[in-house]
Formats: sequence, C-alpha cells, structure tokens
Amino acid sequence: MQDEIARQILAELTRLSRAVESLAPARSAENDFDAAQCFVWNAEAAHLAPVAKPNRIDIGLIKGVDHVRDILVDNTRRFARGLPANNVLLWGARGMGKSSLVKSAHAELAAEAETIAPLKLVEIHREDINSLPELMAILRPATARFILFCDDLSFDHDDTAYKSLKAALDGGIEGRPDNVVLYATSNRRHLLPRDMMENERSTAINPSEAVEEKVSLSDRFGLWLGFHKCSQEDYLEMVDGYAQHFGLETAHEDLKAQALEWSTTRGARSGRVAWQFIQDLAGRSGHRL
Repeated sequence: MQDEIARQILAELTRLSRAVESLAPARSAENDFDAAQCFVWNAEAAHLAPVAKPNRIDIGLIKGVDHVRDILVDNTRRFARGLPANNVLLWGARGMGKSSLVKSAHAELAAEAETIAPLKLVEIHREDINSLPELMAILRPATARFILFCDDLSFDHDDTAYKSLKAALDGGIEGRPDNVVLYATSNRRHLLPRDMMENERSTAINPSEAVEEKVSLSDRFGLWLGFHKCSQEDYLEMVDGYAQHFGLETAHEDLKAQALEWSTTRGARSGRVAWQFIQDLAGRSGHRL
C-alpha cells in the first residue's frame, strides 16, 4: 500500500515538474560566431542562425552603379581593417542591386587578408528592429566584426520602432559597438512616408521641429548612397554580363532584341529585370545557372 502511494506521489511530482518546465522561458541558444560568415538574427530566441549558403552574386556582375559600389566597398574595407567607418543607407529605385551590393561587398571584403578580424554579415528583419540593443549587447564582446544588414527598411504612420533604431545607432549611453556597423536598404530616402512628414508639418505646434525629428533618423547614416533607374545601355550591359558569366551562347543582336522585349513587357529596366530575363532565357535554353 505504501509503495503504491509512493509511486503515485512520485508520478504527480514528475507531472508537476514537467508542467513548471514548460512554463519557463526557453533557454537561449548558444551563438557560435565561427559557424558561418553570414547569420540571420532570431530575436525571439536571441540567436544568430548561421547561413550555410548565402544568396549572393559576384560583385563584378552588378552593373550601372559603379560610383556607389566603390564608395560602399571602400567604407566596408575601412571597417574590416579596424578604421573608422559609417553606417550606410542605400536608397532609391527598386531592383537596382541595393541588397545584392551589400551581400557582394561583404563577400569581397571577407576574403581580404588585411582584415583585422573575421568579417560577418548579420541580417536583421525589419520587424525585429526593436531588438537591436539586445543584438548589439551580444555582438559587443566578440572579436569578429559585424555588418548588420536590414533590407527594405521603412516605417509606417503608427510605427514608433524608428525611435529604437535612432537610439541604437547613435543615441544610447553605450553607443554603437566599435565592431558593428549598420547597412540598410530602402526605397525611401528618409525611411518615412512623405505624407506622414507633411502631416507632422501641418498639425504640429512647431512644424519644423516635428519634421526634423523624423528626418533625424536618416541622419544617423553617415553615407547615403542613391540608386536611380538605369538607362537602356546599362540594362543591356547587365544582361550581357550575366549571359557571359553563365555561358549562355546567344547571338548578341538576338540577345539584345529579346532583352528589350522582356523589359518592355515588364514596363521597367533594372538589374532585377535583367536577372529575371536571364533566368527565363536559361530555362528556355535548358541551361542550369
């Protein structure tokens, strides 16, 4: 009888122990900075998930943005060598290679021998911007150097996360860690809707102060690199570069005619449109990329 009671008590204690464990917050996963060159930040688990095969292209295939490419590479090189470097905002036309350039510049500089420490790329999603202080606290004591990359960064009317970003970049008491720099891409130069800024101007007691408070977010980025719509010549140069790189054997005039027809049906010319054309051409030709 006593043995039965003891077994029941033990079973009940086990059940209660499991219930308490299920209510406890999950333990944070260990962050191994040597696991990869690129990571994705998981804010909920406070974990940097390694990316085994990053989605990026050779920097030589990014055409039509030579000037901003050189500026970004130079800034990244200084950062990798432990010299002062700026946060960078890449803004402008869609599909002109903003995010591709960030990933390619990282790959280019991570391979250089003159870097003082391993150069890592960490992608942080737009919805996790509020967790930037936590991420920076994790990265601060590391020996590696980190480019934080936020693609398509922008804020809506009722979004106050931009205040967290401002503080993390330049306003906190600790400041941005020396081994961290932020690169962000956006279609908006000031990251906020134009009508939002105009509403602030029309309804605020001091209109100029209200607008300046919004614009001050983009001021946290020392470099503003503008990407503009490409010309037909630039577009065809992009197509030629992809075709040669992947060994697509098509007569030059035929390739040009098909590429122009493709851009006309899309109603746009950009690096993205050129890549989509190359994918279509390769598929029709039975050629693997």
